[in-house]
Amino acid sequence: MFGYRILGFGSFHSSTDYSADFLVIAGGGCGGGGGPGGGGAGGYRASFNSETSGGGGSSETSLTLSLGVEYTVTVGGGGASNSANGANSLISGTGITTITSIGGGGGGGGSTAAKDGGSGGGARQSFTTNGSGTANQGYDGGTNNGGGGGAGEAGATGYGAGGTGKGGDGVASTISGSSVLRGGGGGGYALDGGASPAAGGSGGGGNSGGSGTANTGGGGAQSDGDAVGGSGVVIIRVPTANFSSTTTGSPTVSTSGTDTILVFNASGSYTA
Repeated sequence: MFGYRILGFGSFHSSTDYSADFLVIAGGGCGGGGGPGGGGAGGYRASFNSETSGGGGSSETSLTLSLGVEYTVTVGGGGASNSANGANSLISGTGITTITSIGGGGGGGGSTAAKDGGSGGGARQSFTTNGSGTANQGYDGGTNNGGGGGAGEAGATGYGAGGTGKGGDGVASTISGSSVLRGGGGGGYALDGGASPAAGGSGGGGNSGGSGTANTGGGGAQSDGDAVGGSGVVIIRVPTANFSSTTTGSPTVSTSGTDTILVFNASGSYTA
């Protein structure tokens, strides 16, 4: 039809359009200070190979990219001070609905309540007000010095309530060519013969007062210092036959089968 094809009802796109899959993970929340709750993992949104998004959400619809259009990639940093939320990660550009993953919620600590986020922060001691996760991105944090929520499960209840305080586990994706687990919540405080630091969730969550792992969106654990959240990551996977090498931000570029994969560990852009 004169070089055009119809996508949807009344929506026209050039025949040079092509599909691209994505994984967009925001920065994880910082753990609270003084032995409180763990930070929540960054929001987790995925479209590749029917893999689930965070919070038990379904796989999303692939993007349709248009030749010559520049798409901006923003990679959110982790929360960098006690109880701070992580920053959002996103893909934006002309002709697409912006894909935004919400930064992980900071863990409660001192007089600061746990915060909502992509996944929620764990509550501080003796508090049941945990941070809430965002629908289709992540789970809630635990209560009573609980673990931060993860992309794959809620943070566990912590010290004072007989719980483990463990951070919620993340979700695995094969978009980069092999299975990688990301989006774990930070550990809170457990009751184990007395208060003790709890394990972070699998997928980059901080353990025993430690920070979340960079470029996983993992939440930082509870800490007497600043157990910061892990930065996020944005991955775009396109057919190699359509791949353009025009990028900014120095993404890592690799191939798997008939596809080319761009892993953005820092903000940049891709021109289709």
